Formats: sequence, C-alpha cells, structure tokens
Amino acid sequence: MWPKGLRRGFIRALLVQVLPVQLLFAPLIPAVFGPAAHAAPALKLVAFGDSLTAGYLLPADEAFPAVLQKALRKDGFNVTVVNASVSGDTASDGLARLDWSLGEGTDAVILELGANDMLRGIDPAITRKALDAILARLQARHIKVLIAGMLATPSLGKAYAQAFDRIYPELAAKYKAPLYSFFLDEVTTHKGLTLADGMHPNGTGVEKIVARILPKVEAMLRAIAAKT
Repeated sequence: MWPKGLRRGFIRALLVQVLPVQLLFAPLIPAVFGPAAHAAPALKLVAFGDSLTAGYLLPADEAFPAVLQKALRKDGFNVTVVNASVSGDTASDGLARLDWSLGEGTDAVILELGANDMLRGIDPAITRKALDAILARLQARHIKVLIAGMLATPSLGKAYAQAFDRIYPELAAKYKAPLYSFFLDEVTTHKGLTLADGMHPNGTGVEKIVARILPKVEAMLRAIAAKT
C-alpha cells in the first residue's frame, strides 16, 4: 500500500496530465463511439426499368434516379437510388437480367417496364407473364416493390389498350404492391416536359415525375424502415 500522501499526489498529477488529453479528444469520441458509429446503413432503392428511368439523352444528374435520390435525401431519407435501367428493354428483357442487375442488399425496387412492349405491339399476355415473374422473384427475395404503370396509346386500338392497361393494377393487387398508375402522368402530353420525340421526359419532365411519384416512394420507404 502506498502512503496516503504519496497516493494523493500521484492521483493529482495523473489528473493534470490526462484530463487535458481527454478534453482535446472529446469532440472525436461521439464520432467514433457514439450514435454515428451505429447509424443504420442507407437503404438501397433500385430504379429497374427502361429509357424512361435510365435518363435517355439526359446528363446523369438529370436522370430519374439521381433526381429522386436528391428529393428523398432533402426530405430526410437515408437512401441511395441505383440506376439499373436499360434503354430499349421490354418486360421480358428485364426478366432476363433481373438476377444480375439487382445486387445483394437491395431493399426496394421501382419497377418501370412495359412501355417498349406497348410501342412494339407485343401481346399483352407476354408482358404480363414477364412482369408477373419479376414480381414473384422480388417477393421471394423479400424486396419491396413500387410498380410504375404504363398506358397504351389510343392508336393501338381499344382491345389492345384494355388488355394492356389492366396488367399493372391487377398485378399490384396480386402482389399487394403499391402502384403509381402511369409513370408519365402529366408529362407525356405536355409541351416543354418532353424531348423532341414527345414521349421521353426532359430534365423538367423528370422533376415533374419525381414530384408526383415521391409520396408513393416515401410511403414505401417508411414501411421498410418501420420493420427494421
């Protein structure tokens, strides 16, 4: 045992030497050991579609995934939006590349396919079968899906439009998935919101789409966060 006086002197000296060091590094302690060190990783949301979500003829920062990510983060969501869309893809093309396009850790998907099927006049039964298979695989992987619907152009005739248009709400009901009825709603027929082709959104059109679909996306992300 140390003599009481010597022990007190040692403790006093130790405090003098150590306390300033603790104060010096105190601002760093929360960053290393506090809540930030245990913060949940960002949710991974994948835009899985065709040229409408790929950003056809647009700079990368004006494409749908980038604009959506910016809007979500502005609203406080810790999320990364991945662009896994390929221009020209049909629903069957999407099915063929689904497994390697969606990496591990995918939490949610915005499924936007079918526009090219419609433009090529592909039998709606084929489109339905491919989208059904995609949704079944995503469900098996426990990945949440927001279905972005498409509508047939009137030029294809009433019978085609009826068969095509009902694909999306019926599959949404089957898989109990949220549905955004028409991805190009309030964009495709409005001047100043599309490219020269009259269908693909320009930068302003993408912002319009994001603003309109945002509540559906945020509701899906909240549902995911509530279960984690």
